[in-house]
Amino acid sequence: MALRDKIRIMVVDDMSTSRGLITQALDSFGVRDVATAENGRDALRALAIRPAHLVISDFNMPEMDGLQLLHYLRATPQTKGVGFVLITGQAEQRIIDHGKKLGMNNFLKKPFQPKELRNCIETVVGRL
Repeated sequence: MALRDKIRIMVVDDMSTSRGLITQALDSFGVRDVATAENGRDALRALAIRPAHLVISDFNMPEMDGLQLLHYLRATPQTKGVGFVLITGQAEQRIIDHGKKLGMNNFLKKPFQPKELRNCIETVVGRL
């Protein structure tokens, strides 16, 4: 069984269009077990009920931004090992450096092509 058939991914973005583009791309890669959340708080609640192998999160969101979400994931024993990809339109070095310090596995700058998303994910989890 291929990794794409086993992996569970959580997509976190406050913009429904962005969530849709990411989930469509994942579907085109053959990844079917995808959950979504509109913000970090909703993602944490959902992940407590049903964990994921990888979280793909936007940086700029209300209530809890992507790096705050990452901080909580790494501080919680059940989620500290979850893969984490930050997607941002603000790929400023200070944001990337802070993310790396928190344990971010990879990042992707918006806008991106599906192939770039796939490469970014495969760097973290292996070949889909």
